[in-house]
Amino acid sequence: MGGSEQLLQTSLNGLLLGGIYALVAAGLSLIFGVMRVINFAHGEFLMLGGMTTYWLFALFGISPLLSVIVVLPLFLLLGGAVQQTLIERVTDAPPMMALLLTFGLSFFIIGLSQALWGNEFRSVPYLGGSFIVGSLQIPRVRVIAFLGAALLITAVFFFLRKSRHGKAIRATAQHPMVAMACGIDIAKVRRDTFAIGVATAAFAGSLLVMITAMHPQAGQAYILRAFATVVLGGLGSYVGALLGGVILGLVEVFGGFYASSAVGQASAYLILLVILLIRPGGLVGFRAGT
Repeated sequence: MGGSEQLLQTSLNGLLLGGIYALVAAGLSLIFGVMRVINFAHGEFLMLGGMTTYWLFALFGISPLLSVIVVLPLFLLLGGAVQQTLIERVTDAPPMMALLLTFGLSFFIIGLSQALWGNEFRSVPYLGGSFIVGSLQIPRVRVIAFLGAALLITAVFFFLRKSRHGKAIRATAQHPMVAMACGIDIAKVRRDTFAIGVATAAFAGSLLVMITAMHPQAGQAYILRAFATVVLGGLGSYVGALLGGVILGLVEVFGGFYASSAVGQASAYLILLVILLIRPGGLVGFRAGT
């Protein structure tokens, strides 16, 4: 494979990875944009989505592509319940309260998962082999995962832009008091926003478990990438999260190819620091709920 083909292959791998990072970050950014809450347990919901998909496959033979029929509604309900019982209590409190609450929730989920399943690594072997396009080899499972992420990202984007409830979410993100004065039930909006964020994280976990192994502490690595992606694109910006995810995926893959995986991850955070020095608000900047 020549230099130009290798460059194209590496770029393609970065885009495929960046699409999943974007999905993880989009839910985190949406929650912050509407509620001003940093959900430190976001990675644990990703892990739970992956583990749910694994157990559906291991116990019942359900394809990971069909398990989303269970994962999405299940985690929409779970996210709504968590928001109403826990997060809603600290939404109007100082930001540190919500951060500490979600931090504690993160370790509770990890501990419970370890008690239930141990620390074993689990994955779902699915769709082996690659698509061959000229000299390019594109892993089938990564293509399917990218398409799944792109489909959900697009669906949520159009939901926010076109639906009545999506517009209510955006209005609440931009100015909660004005939204309330217009008759919008902001408590319901916050519940539904958190539920959507949790469901997108769980869906990302369902995709990732086909690519890499899941274990109770796997979410901690992804939450760091999600935070980097959100800050890179602009806190609270849905579009910025998508752009940040793609950039992070490309930088990580190129760094890993030309040096090592550790250098790739370090390079991604170095790019984050450089961008923030140039544009402290991120690439897109803060645009609540957009």
